[in-house]
Amino acid sequence: MAVIKSFRDLIVYQKAFRLAMEIFEISKTFPKEEKYSLTDQIRRSSRSVTTNIAEGWAKKIYPKHFVSKLTDSLGEEYETEVWLAFSVECKYIEPEKYEYFMHEYEEVRKMLISMINTPEKFCK
Repeated sequence: MAVIKSFRDLIVYQKAFRLAMEIFEISKTFPKEEKYSLTDQIRRSSRSVTTNIAEGWAKKIYPKHFVSKLTDSLGEEYETEVWLAFSVECKYIEPEKYEYFMHEYEEVRKMLISMINTPEKFCK
């Protein structure tokens, strides 16, 4: 097993970061009237998945704080799923793109839950 020296080495961080960037790019096509609502919210929540992972990593000497930040990340992941649902229902993204994001975020969610359930693997 590879030694994880930074939050940037975590697969969950890498995947969530890539997804946040993909959401940023696709949200550029959303209508202007969504700028301060759906567009802003989906960008914020998708980015918060990664930022909370990073914050949790900084607090990994305190397992309860680590888990708390990962739980925040999980909450942001779920929020992003809701904004994606609005995006497809409003016809801002294609159903295929929605399914792609949901599949990818399911993997992120599973990794976060695994980390939350086994913090001792990361907090030493």
